[in-house]
Amino acid sequence: VTSHRLLPTFHRCCRILTDQQNNYLEDTAVLSSIHDTDIATWRMLTVATKEIIAVSRHSDKDVSSPASSAEIQFSETAFRFCREFLPGSWRNIQLSDLIFHKISGGLSNLLYCCELPGHIPVTEAEPRKVLVRFYGQVNRNRALETLITECVILTLLSERQRGPRLYGVFPGGRLEEYVAARPLMTIELAHPNVSSKIAQKLATIHLMDVPMNRNPTRMWDYIERWVQSIEHLVEQQVTDNPELITMIEKLRELDVRKELVWLRKFLEKVNSPVVFCHNDMQEGNILLRNGDSEGQLTEPALENITVDDLVVIDFEYCGYNQRGFDLANHFAEWMYDYKNDSHPYFWFRPEKDQASVKQKEWFVEAYLSTLTESPSYRKRPEDTLEHILVEIEYYTLASHFFWSLWSVVSNSNTFNRVVEFDYWCYGESRFKEYYSHKAKLLKHYVR
Repeated sequence: VTSHRLLPTFHRCCRILTDQQNNYLEDTAVLSSIHDTDIATWRMLTVATKEIIAVSRHSDKDVSSPASSAEIQFSETAFRFCREFLPGSWRNIQLSDLIFHKISGGLSNLLYCCELPGHIPVTEAEPRKVLVRFYGQVNRNRALETLITECVILTLLSERQRGPRLYGVFPGGRLEEYVAARPLMTIELAHPNVSSKIAQKLATIHLMDVPMNRNPTRMWDYIERWVQSIEHLVEQQVTDNPELITMIEKLRELDVRKELVWLRKFLEKVNSPVVFCHNDMQEGNILLRNGDSEGQLTEPALENITVDDLVVIDFEYCGYNQRGFDLANHFAEWMYDYKNDSHPYFWFRPEKDQASVKQKEWFVEAYLSTLTESPSYRKRPEDTLEHILVEIEYYTLASHFFWSLWSVVSNSNTFNRVVEFDYWCYGESRFKEYYSHKAKLLKHYVR
């Protein structure tokens, strides 16, 4: 913890994390201190989440079948922890009282709404609805670090009225304030007013003072582990899986270790300030509020939304990083739409959705305006439109490299399982964009 004024927030997070006797920690070094029932809960939720994600990813289809048993497990788990964490009427409800329905299924998390029926009274101090988030995949080696980081971030955002309230964490998930909102659609990222408000929201994130390691190593730590996983994969001698054989041959040709060394050296050519970054500002992680104070759904006109109408979620990959990555990654996501219900379960449309220079300029101008208006802002020579545009060009490479590795490793973890997302196809797409953009940079930016 690097700031004494942030200690109360950190301590509150630690109390949340130590509640339930640290029962959600998966690290094998501390398993002996955890109740067997809580270990079982963690493992059950991990399996059940994968089952449901396999049939619900990228669609709003009913998932009551074939994953009905998993749904029952989720509802029972949600009921248990709602009773334990929430005050008032929640402590006296029965499972049959709980209104439980799925909101969405993403690439790694499942979201559900738990609601008290209208005939059960609530006070102003207790919510009628809460959001229950079940984690799909948690990196075993960094489970504790990820949980602490997300808990700190959510608490900070809540205290600064920039994010939903965190009610508690449990084995394999957490309880949050329910916000009547929907994820943005890919096409909406380019709307002038929406883009401007995203820029302002990203600037406020970059201004945050967060009690975590300020060295910009987290992104590179992820990349290093993924490169090692790929190196291990390509060393395998596979003879009975044609798909895996083809993938391994292509990965050998790419030589990701050599490319990593080159990329790190290349990015030293541009100075990008280190700030607290979200690192995954794609449309699915940006919610648009679409409900009034009574919970009635509305659909705001995009040209009229304010920065407060946007809620940024999923800080799984957050950390101190070069800001160029956050900015470049957002624009890279303009070209990818994950709402395709058919194989490969995403659309890639660079010719249609790639941001123009003018669109990037508008975004950066709104970003800089928010930065410079903040009382905590300290002027930097890099805070110019021209310099930030160069940062974006350079760090577009890092974005494509990062998510291509993520996708390849995710793909290797899904062999022999039915998963409705073609990770390998997505990884290939990001690799192709990486090399295409690399050629462009070497031609136009490097002399």
